Amino acid sequence: MQKAKLKTMIVIGLLVGLALSIHVAEAQIPMIFPGVKLGLANIITLIALQLYGWKEALMVTLLRIGLGAFFSGNAISFLCSFTGGLLSCLLMIELDRHFRESLTLPYISIAGAVTHNIGQIIVIMFIIQNVHILLYLPVLLVSGTITGYCTGFIALLLTNRIKKIPGIF
Repeated sequence: MQKAKLKTMIVIGLLVGLALSIHVAEAQIPMIFPGVKLGLANIITLIALQLYGWKEALMVTLLRIGLGAFFSGNAISFLCSFTGGLLSCLLMIELDRHFRESLTLPYISIAGAVTHNIGQIIVIMFIIQNVHILLYLPVLLVSGTITGYCTGFIALLLTNRIKKIPGIF
């Protein structure tokens, strides 16, 4: 195995571990509204996307979701997280690919957070068989916009700092 490839695999493993740790820690934070989360683990996905690329970002997302579900053991949470996370990550990848020069990371993150919330609400709507759950969508969209901007801004700051570390790439 090439040295660079091994280094990338190690870094991705560390990013997955960090994202999972953040995911578990964030689950302990009580929220005012059900289903509203800060989405702090998405910071790690955004860093992976910026520093390594779409495959690595998708890998970090899917491994975090899979391992998070394994440790929590909640099937409904897994379905919501998987659907929202996958849709969110795919949209952020496409936005980054096509609009990297004109769309800053906080706005890519907002799009991802809102998409994540829409994916989750669709899953819940199918599970409970009630479209009235869509009435909760405005709460999720507002919270997703605010938290998405904040996580994107943090990811932007961290990415810029990481790029300055000698020998990291």
